[in-house]
Amino acid sequence: MVTPKIIIVTQARVGSSRFPGKVLQRVDDKDTLLSLHLKRLKKSRLAGKIIVATTFEEKACGIIDIALQENVSVFQGSTNDVLDRFYNAVKADAPDYIVRVTSDCPLIDAALIDSIIGMVVDKRLDYGANILKEDFPDGQDVEVFTFKALAKAWKEASLNSDREHVTPYIRKNSTYNGGDMFRSDNYSSEVSMNHVRMTVDEPADLDTIKALLEQLGPDAGWEVYANYIVDSANLFCNQQIKRNAGYERSLKND
Repeated sequence: MVTPKIIIVTQARVGSSRFPGKVLQRVDDKDTLLSLHLKRLKKSRLAGKIIVATTFEEKACGIIDIALQENVSVFQGSTNDVLDRFYNAVKADAPDYIVRVTSDCPLIDAALIDSIIGMVVDKRLDYGANILKEDFPDGQDVEVFTFKALAKAWKEASLNSDREHVTPYIRKNSTYNGGDMFRSDNYSSEVSMNHVRMTVDEPADLDTIKALLEQLGPDAGWEVYANYIVDSANLFCNQQIKRNAGYERSLKND
């Protein structure tokens, strides 16, 4: 069997309406939010390359510097048309599969990424993810799709929300959601942890990441972090922040 070419693309930008420059914030005495994210991504056994897809915004050089320090590739593209940025980031490589993650998820779990890749490859899916049914914590979102699916979405998607968030066009036309364009499936968790938050959109989220690192270190699995948040809920003030607020704003602008 030929080993498929798999590339992880993580989107990272300096601009953020709620927390500008968040990916450049330090999470401990060794790492920024972005460098920790990349170090955890590099533990993937199945992905052969990682690309940071950033923008031409002022201070994007900070993102580029961190990526290069971590020996990770960088692509600069459109600020708002993130689908275009993703497509052009991988076009030259033309991989079999792309893994989409976002850099505001510093505790992303490479073992989880590999499990979802395995599901997609084994089932020969066009798209597979753990977000079609949100069982996992906010901050452990992983999507895997074929280059062909990405290219089709890049060519055909027209709504602003579809282009700003990369995969809505694929998801809306997936077999999981009743469509017939993309073969798809959800990667489920035995226990729902969708009420747990370990992403960074606001300063309070960064405090949670710092506390988790102080108590558990930078190398734990997602379940260890999630269970600690559940068992120590009184220590975290960010758990009521709404999930997917950015996508909902984009829908209003359509």
